[in-house]
Amino acid sequence: MLNLLLARHGQSVWNAAGRWQGQADPPLSDLGLAQARGAALEAGSFDAIVASDLERALHTATVISDATGVGPVLVDPRLRERHAGEYQGLTRDQIEERFPGQLEAQVFPPGWEPADQLLGRTTEALDEILTHTGGSGDVLAITHGGVIYAVEGHLGQSHARIDNLCGRWLHHDGRWRLGDRVQLAPDNVSVDSQDIL
Repeated sequence: MLNLLLARHGQSVWNAAGRWQGQADPPLSDLGLAQARGAALEAGSFDAIVASDLERALHTATVISDATGVGPVLVDPRLRERHAGEYQGLTRDQIEERFPGQLEAQVFPPGWEPADQLLGRTTEALDEILTHTGGSGDVLAITHGGVIYAVEGHLGQSHARIDNLCGRWLHHDGRWRLGDRVQLAPDNVSVDSQDIL
């Protein structure tokens, strides 16, 4: 059986600023780096680590890989976050100002990646991991909230927000099944507020 932990990257500087990221590529914040280091101690044992090619995910995966000795990190661009179109780089307040009422109505802007496209590329990435591992072992995939939500929704789970460096176990024994949500970074990970600036 393949056990795959899809985990959201550590906090980025745009997460800290409340900006929608999509496929923009901001780096980890100091807190995000601390979360990645904490996750390396808490995550357990894996046979392989895979990551999105976006900086915040790849850096998180590299920190965990370096600390655990599992590597090199396998990079798959299909594990990227959903493209958020014209929302990318904006805060919720800015989105509301420029696109009044659209967030609440779930009307998405030009450039927004459709759900079927996001799920299609994510499924291809999961199939590649399955093939690469021969369908067995324990794999950590550092990805993004939108990817995790797409997989959960496809497998029947209703939407619930996932924090940085939390994840969802998937198990494959002939078909994909949802496992538990887990927190990888310890609750007490923090840095001085001035270190985040």
